[in-house]
Amino acid sequence: LGVPEVSFSAMLPHLWLPTMLRETLGYSTGALTSMPVLNPATPLNLSFDVFEQGERHNDLGALITRLRFDGTRPWFWLINTGETHYPYAPANEPEEAWPRLPGMHGVFTRLAHGQPAHRDEDPDFFAPEQLERLRLRQVEAVRQVDLAVGALLSRCPVGTWVTITSDHGECFGEGGWFGHGPIPHDKVLEVPFVEGMVRS
Repeated sequence: LGVPEVSFSAMLPHLWLPTMLRETLGYSTGALTSMPVLNPATPLNLSFDVFEQGERHNDLGALITRLRFDGTRPWFWLINTGETHYPYAPANEPEEAWPRLPGMHGVFTRLAHGQPAHRDEDPDFFAPEQLERLRLRQVEAVRQVDLAVGALLSRCPVGTWVTITSDHGECFGEGGWFGHGPIPHDKVLEVPFVEGMVRS
């Protein structure tokens, strides 16, 4: 990061970034999460001054409105959003319009929790046109997130460093898989990484 105080040894004994930022560099730290697996009861909550859960898993715009940069200390914010997670739904889409996966024999619940499905479980589901519809939904979800990033940047003070990345990619039939989960496939390992400074 180009900051002499930021080092592996500075993170000891906790090995936890928010603790180091608070205790070593004097930051205020905040996390705004939307995915249920990152709720305030999880260990991720440790050492953040602010840790808030969004009302929906797919509304980055609503999370952005909670950002603040008050006080005399610099802020570190972690923002997590789930629009690009199955069912790939933008915030303005009613839940009844979300895709349903008939014939998946309970796999729907697994997909909602990030577990993958294999074509051996339901070959009919893996019809190319079905997977292409779902892939295009994710593309549209990414487009909606891209639009929200403009609002995010407009709320950040000049000089703020922003990193945009993801914890996994997604399979849409590659290797016989749909979803992500513990799949050692290139598509699951393929994630975006964008970094830059707000300059105006």
